[in-house]
Amino acid sequence: MADPKYQRILLKLSGDFMANATGFGIDPSVVESVALQIRPAHELGIELAVVIGAGNIWRGADAMVHGMERATADYMGMLGTVMNAMALQDALERLGVDTRVQTAIEMRDVAEPYIRRRATRHLEKGRVVIFGAGTGNPYFTTDTAAALRAMEIDAQVLLKATKVDGVYDSDPLRNHDAKRFDRLSYLDALNMGVKVMDSTALSLCMDNDLPLMVFKLEPPDSIVRAAMGEPIGTVVTS
Repeated sequence: MADPKYQRILLKLSGDFMANATGFGIDPSVVESVALQIRPAHELGIELAVVIGAGNIWRGADAMVHGMERATADYMGMLGTVMNAMALQDALERLGVDTRVQTAIEMRDVAEPYIRRRATRHLEKGRVVIFGAGTGNPYFTTDTAAALRAMEIDAQVLLKATKVDGVYDSDPLRNHDAKRFDRLSYLDALNMGVKVMDSTALSLCMDNDLPLMVFKLEPPDSIVRAAMGEPIGTVVTS
């Protein structure tokens, strides 16, 4: 197999990839299927970090409709990401992949606190690093956390796994005539109001010239193919 195009990547997963068809909770068999996609990339020597959302456990936007304070809802979501991170760590380590979870909110009994240089060292030693608790601050999404962590660890690309195979000009699940883009500029993505990544995260990527690939997480090898640079999704660059 050819050498990977990207030697250090940040993989962004939504919480939906932790749940079964109901979309709620953590299904160990589903988590294992995600781990089975990560392991081959790790075996290729790719340095891999992961950020996970928590939509399968908690959706703060729904709670705010009923009057919950935004900061409280966001902190609860951050705690949900740690649960997902621990579940993925367990699945990976049962497959023989050495893994560390680091959290932006300290909870030393279950995970390491986030320290940038320590995270980088783990990657250099061949460990998968999972970042939990977002940025540690309310009003920021896990997309923004993924962009921030990717830049902090000097990742070469941010891989955003979704349920569709790239960026479209409209929802492909509702519009069968939706147009798929192979490549987009950051400005085009921002102007289009791309739904797969929030504007703050896109702006961070643009300001720091971090390539973004939006692709479909599809067994058995989509992560490996994305890391190899295959055109399986939409690439957003300058």
